[in-house]
Amino acid sequence: MPVRRASLRELFDDPRYGHLRRRALIAVIVGVVAGVLLASWRLGLTAAVLAAVADTVVRARSHSTVPAWRRASVAERRTEAQLKGLERRGYRTLHARAIPSSEAQIDHLVVGPTGVYAVDSEKWDKRLPVRVQSHRKLFHGPFNQKPRLDEARWEAAQASELIGKALGREITIIPSLAIYGPAIPWKILNVREVDVFDGSRVRKWITKRERSLTAEEIDTIYRAAAEVLPARYPED
Repeated sequence: MPVRRASLRELFDDPRYGHLRRRALIAVIVGVVAGVLLASWRLGLTAAVLAAVADTVVRARSHSTVPAWRRASVAERRTEAQLKGLERRGYRTLHARAIPSSEAQIDHLVVGPTGVYAVDSEKWDKRLPVRVQSHRKLFHGPFNQKPRLDEARWEAAQASELIGKALGREITIIPSLAIYGPAIPWKILNVREVDVFDGSRVRKWITKRERSLTAEEIDTIYRAAAEVLPARYPED
């Protein structure tokens, strides 16, 4: 049977290549505007190429491994972008993992040289201040965040129990709440046994600890976690 070759028009209309259509449109607009303003088609062409390159770089840095239709929040995407930078340092991450027999999920489970971490990402109203009382109460404006802290701690404890049972040994998972939006008036603060910090500090919070796991241990824990904590959404 002869092989039918797709035309350039068919490829361009394919929804999978929407980012290429967008890139081409940006390049054409920038090229035309630059060419007119600078009265030089060569400079216009140069500007078009640079615009296409810039769009490629931006897309590469912002593209998420979590499909857009199943992302829970902007906060999760921002945390995921930070965690990507840890991969080359030996860290492995599972995103949106469900706690069996519950509606809860761990937004990001990180396994690496310094330990195992459960990171829940929150986008809060930046107009309301964040404060604590006696390291036991966390408030966002007038709202007590005790239920959210208890949930984060419970999720980490459940994951620890499930992974530990699968491996036949105790696994410690450190719970955390990464907050985006309002100013956080501290670096890292432990409230009700949950580390609370500004979302931009995720990487530092994880890496500024002593190394405690070998590469083999990291791989073993990661595989066990992937097995006992199912993905909240179907994988592609």
